[in-house]
Amino acid sequence: MDYLKELEGKSVHDCYHHKIKGMDKMASTPPIRVQGPIIVGAGPSGVAVAALLKQKAIPSLILEKADCLASMWQLKTYDRLCLHLPKQFCQLPLMPFPKTFPSYPTKQHFLTYLKTYAEKFDVKPAFSTVVVSAEFDHRSGFWRVKTKGMKKKEEVEYVCQWLIVATGENAEEVVPQIEGMDEFEGTILHSSLYKRGSMFGGKNVLVVGCGNSGMEVCLDLCNHNAHASLVVRDTVHILPQQMLGKSTFGLSMCLLKCFPIRFVDQCLLVMSHFMFGDTSQFGLNRPKLGPLELKNLNGKTPVLDVGTLAQIRTGKIKVCRGIKRVAQHTVEFVDGKVENFDAIILATGYKSNVPSWLKDTNMFSEKDGLPKKPFPNGWKGENGLYAVGFTKQGLLGASIDAKKIAEDIEHSWKIVEEAAHVLEFTSPLA
Repeated sequence: MDYLKELEGKSVHDCYHHKIKGMDKMASTPPIRVQGPIIVGAGPSGVAVAALLKQKAIPSLILEKADCLASMWQLKTYDRLCLHLPKQFCQLPLMPFPKTFPSYPTKQHFLTYLKTYAEKFDVKPAFSTVVVSAEFDHRSGFWRVKTKGMKKKEEVEYVCQWLIVATGENAEEVVPQIEGMDEFEGTILHSSLYKRGSMFGGKNVLVVGCGNSGMEVCLDLCNHNAHASLVVRDTVHILPQQMLGKSTFGLSMCLLKCFPIRFVDQCLLVMSHFMFGDTSQFGLNRPKLGPLELKNLNGKTPVLDVGTLAQIRTGKIKVCRGIKRVAQHTVEFVDGKVENFDAIILATGYKSNVPSWLKDTNMFSEKDGLPKKPFPNGWKGENGLYAVGFTKQGLLGASIDAKKIAEDIEHSWKIVEEAAHVLEFTSPLA
């Protein structure tokens, strides 16, 4: 691999090199010293922070288990997916979306943009490389990152001063355990495997989960003549994607500059009621907290409607209560109703996989894999550990995190460089 040869060939003259030599004696194969940060994950978050570091002349190494950029976007999303927010809120640092792109870019638009972005800033991840473990070595003051190749299964250990976790909040599918699932004779699949509604034309399909993905999958099924039903177990805020000719998100951001969050929430709910009416009559009850306050409290994102509610109102999409059990061809709901289904699609979300490889239980919650204290602001930890894209603020939040991380590492990088120069000029061999 070219990136391995390049790293192996680089001489290390910084003031920490003697510590790494001590580590080499303990390992059968000497670890590879990475001069800049190691970034785990080549999605939008990882690529963005690598580009910002490169602009500051700081090298980095991205490790990505898949064989492509943004594997979540490329491999685990449905065809009709569009960005839920206008493009100006989703662009990465240093490069806006092309003016020719629509206000809400499609999945293909976004992937094209990300590929161009990586090429422009010469971001070249090490693909098909799985991070097995990452652990901070307190004796040397460095991170030790062990990897295994997906194809050749080769094992490589890296050593670095900074570790950036960019694997995201949506690394692995969440699959609920429902009584009788093993007995169901129809199709059961997670929404990560769902591509288009044409696969289910004329069939009775139950979608479990009423987030943005569940709502859009239902709409897509309906548009392809499937008979879609939606399981809604909890309360949910549904907002129009646009209000008063502006995006709901953009309007909210403007109002928050002048008014408290509860006032803005009331404005959003009044407008939503004016446009949608009382959603509880369709089985969609709203939470007691407003959409923005709820988002800030536990990260639960409101649904931005793109047409699903109209189909629910007409009865083309049925709303069902929670599932009690599943049988061979039927589903029994908690309200006692029993219906036949040909397929069940689990739009039940994702979780982080960070706790499985980051060997520091103080940094990430075992429950959901998200950063917890001592992560101030959700992006900076201890001992040179950073997290980008874990603040439940989507692409906008990831871009903000990436800028903060790049600036923080730049400050440390200058200190290390200055120390290296001092060591070089004071060395007897100089």
